[in-house]
Amino acid sequence: MQASLELQIQTLPNTPGVYQYFDKNDVIIYVGKAKNLKKRVSSYFTKTHENGKTRVLVKNIVHIKHIVVNTETDALLLENNLIKKYKPRYNVLLKDDKSYPWLCIKKERFPRVFMTRRVIKDGSEYYGPYTSIKTVRILLDLIKELYPLRTCNYDLSHQNVNEGKYKVCLEYHLKNCKGACEGLETTAQYDASIVEIRNIIKGNFKESLEKFQKMMLSYASNMEFEEAQKIKEKLSLLSNYQSKSTIVNPSINNVDVFSIISDETHGYANFLKISNGSIIQSHTTEIKKKLDETDKELLALFIVEIRQRFDSQSPEIYVPFKVDLGEELKVTVPKLGDKKRIVELSERNAKYYRMEQFKQVQIVDPDRHVKRIMAQMKKDLRLQVEPRHIECFDNSNIQGTNPVAACVVFKDGKPSKKDYRHYNIKTVVGPDDFSSMEEVVFRRYKRLLAENQPLPQLIIVDGGKGQLSSGLKALDDLGLRGKIAIIGIAKRLEEIYYPGDPVPLYLDKKSETLKITQYLRNEAHRFGITFHRNKRSKSAIQSELELIPDVGKQTITTLLRTFKSAKRVKEASLDELKASIGHSRAIKVHRYYHQEKE
Repeated sequence: MQASLELQIQTLPNTPGVYQYFDKNDVIIYVGKAKNLKKRVSSYFTKTHENGKTRVLVKNIVHIKHIVVNTETDALLLENNLIKKYKPRYNVLLKDDKSYPWLCIKKERFPRVFMTRRVIKDGSEYYGPYTSIKTVRILLDLIKELYPLRTCNYDLSHQNVNEGKYKVCLEYHLKNCKGACEGLETTAQYDASIVEIRNIIKGNFKESLEKFQKMMLSYASNMEFEEAQKIKEKLSLLSNYQSKSTIVNPSINNVDVFSIISDETHGYANFLKISNGSIIQSHTTEIKKKLDETDKELLALFIVEIRQRFDSQSPEIYVPFKVDLGEELKVTVPKLGDKKRIVELSERNAKYYRMEQFKQVQIVDPDRHVKRIMAQMKKDLRLQVEPRHIECFDNSNIQGTNPVAACVVFKDGKPSKKDYRHYNIKTVVGPDDFSSMEEVVFRRYKRLLAENQPLPQLIIVDGGKGQLSSGLKALDDLGLRGKIAIIGIAKRLEEIYYPGDPVPLYLDKKSETLKITQYLRNEAHRFGITFHRNKRSKSAIQSELELIPDVGKQTITTLLRTFKSAKRVKEASLDELKASIGHSRAIKVHRYYHQEKE
C-alpha cells in the first residue's frame, strides 16, 4: 500500500460516514457507506479478496475522501445520492429511464382526477408512481364508473360560474358529469366524492362501500328499483376491485415490503406498498452485481433508492432478513402469520420476475444465460473452474446379467448426444458396482488421453462414497487426480459427495445447479438402461435360437437379419426358411418348432 494511502486510512474517524475512492485520473471509482469509516476502509487493504473485481478496485485506489454524517440513515441517503450523481464504475447502479405514471387530484375548485407523468409542485395531490399503466387505467375507469366527475379544464371559479360563462357539454347529458360548470352541483357534494376517491386510491374502501350500500337500500325502500340496480352495479365493481387487491389482513396499513433473491451475477428485488390491507404499488427490478455484493447489501441499496423514488413515507418495512437502515425506520422480519405471508408474496414476485428474465435472456442472449448458469454451478459445487464440459457415469446390471455402463456428456449445460458412450463391462464378473465404475472411468479417460481429446472440467458418478472412491482410483491410475473435479450424487436424498470429505453437500432443492446435476444423472441412467434392455433382449432371442440342435451362430445371424425376431422364425414356412438358410438347415429349424405337429 502507498504511504499516502496508509496515512489517509490512519487518520479516518471511527464514526458513521461515506467514503469515496479515486483513481490516478482523480475520477471517483467507488462510493461506500460505513458505521465506522476507519474499520470499513481499512478492511479493503488488509483482507485477501476472493472476488477479482474487488482486487482490481483496490489496486486502482490512489486517493480516499470521506464525509462524516450523524447517523447511518444519513449515510445511506448520501451514498445513494452520490452513486446517482457520479455513477462510479464499481458501484451497483439501479437504472431507471422510465417516466412512471401518477394519479393527480388537481388543486382547483371542482378538482379533476387524471393520469400524468409530470409532477408539478402546485399544491395538487399526486399518488404513485405506478409501475404499471394498466393499474392506473383500471383505477381511473373504476373512479369514472363510481363518481361523475368533470373532465373539462375550465376555470370554474365562483365568478365564472355565477356569470354563466360555460354551458354543460355532452358529458352532462350522458350522465358522466353533474354540470358543475352551470352551478348544478355544489362544491360540498363534489368534494365529498373527492374524499371517497382519495380513500379508494389509498386502498381504503370501507366508507365508499357503506355509502353505496345505504343508497341502494334507500332507493329500494322507495321503490326506485332502477336506481337501486345502478348502485348495486357500482357496489359490485368496487367489491370486485377490492377483492383483487386485498391482502389477508386488512389491519396491515402503511407498510413497505421488500425482498430479494439472487444468483452469482444478479439480484432480483421486489417492492410492495400495503395500505389498508391492499397492495397499491408493486415494483420488481434486476440488479447487476459489481463486486460480489451480498443480498443484504443489495437489499439495503434497493430499499433506500425505491423509498426515495416512490416518495414513500411508510414508518415500517417488512423484510425477509435484518437490514441495517438506521434507527428512524422500523424494520420487521416477520416469522409467521399474515405478515410472513406478505413477505413470501413479495419473494414469489421476485422469483417469477427472475424466471421471466431467464426466458428472455435465453432467447435474446443465450451466451449470457450459459455464463450465468456456469458461474452458479461453479459456486454451488465449489469448483475451481466453470464446468463447461461435464461427464456423468452410471452402471446397469439387473440381477447381475449383462453388466453395462453409460457415459453422458453435457456441454454448456446442455446434452451433447453425439458424445454419449456405452460400455460393456469386460473385467468384472457379477454385479460389482464399484469395480465396474473403476473400469469404465479408467477406459474412458485412457482413450481420451490417447486420442488427445479435451478432458471435462467435472465428472459426476451416480452413487455415493463407494462409487466416488472407485472413480477416483481410476483417475489416480491415469495421473489425473486434481486435474479433473469429480463428485458423486446419491439418489436417496440427493447428497453430493466429494473426495476425502465424509460429510455430503445438500443443494437447495429448487436450485438450477441441482436440476442440471439431476438431469445429467437421470440421462445417464436412461441411456444405460436402454442399452442394457436392448442387450438383454438380443441375448434372450439368440439364446432361444441357440437351443436348436446343429445350428451355428452364423445361421442364427442370417435368420435374424431375414426375419427380425425369433417369433417370425418360428412362424416361417419351410420354403421361406430354405430361401434364407438352405435346404438341410431349414429342415432342422422347421422340425425344431413343428415336431409335435409332424
